[in-house]
Amino acid sequence: MSSPSAIHPPAALDVSGLDQHYGSAQVLRNVGFSVTPGACLAVLGRNGAGKTTLLRCLTGLIPATRGTIRLDGAEIARLPSDRRARSGLAIVPQGREIFADLSVAENLRVAARAHGLERSGAIEEAVALFPALRDLWHRPGGNLSGGQQQQLAIARALATRPRILLLDEPTEGIQPSIVSAIEAVIEGLKGRITVLLVEQYLDFAIRLADAFVVLARGSVVEQGSAEDLNHEAVSRHIAV
Repeated sequence: MSSPSAIHPPAALDVSGLDQHYGSAQVLRNVGFSVTPGACLAVLGRNGAGKTTLLRCLTGLIPATRGTIRLDGAEIARLPSDRRARSGLAIVPQGREIFADLSVAENLRVAARAHGLERSGAIEEAVALFPALRDLWHRPGGNLSGGQQQQLAIARALATRPRILLLDEPTEGIQPSIVSAIEAVIEGLKGRITVLLVEQYLDFAIRLADAFVVLARGSVVEQGSAEDLNHEAVSRHIAV
């Protein structure tokens, strides 16, 4: 007889009862969701809904007030951010936060080296997804265009071989050709890497998402599978 865990394997990421406060202001309220391995979950909502705070809580960059965060069934909510990164979480933050004075190559090597992967082929795998980076190999990150920086930021995260990739507004301020390239990369990652996609561009998110969560004022107000998504209802929570 199969065990329950064999029938229902742990979610890649399971979040329950997550609260977060900035001083006396509560930013996240009882947030909960789960993501199946290899799926793409779109996290949607207006500016100020708590989306970026949620990602920062998941990675340990800011502490959660209460709640659980389980990665492949293991509780990580009390681990420091570096331990969470080594456990398989990687974030591409809004604003990219690449090292402006380091070259493209050095940005990638720093990330891979921190995970013991500099000589593993992880850098080459990441650059293969964004071949335009090869022509920019020795150029300082600060000299790249916004779209080039975004490609570098995603490649840098992938050079750590994450199990879960968190993307915060990856299309913001990016030209359409690079948006298409990023979309193709995310689509190609599905099934191999679990993706949490925070995105204002609803059509982009819908094309990629297997499931969705909508935040409003720090609470989950809609969630479900992509097939369940009511475009009109979700748009009401996103439109300014």
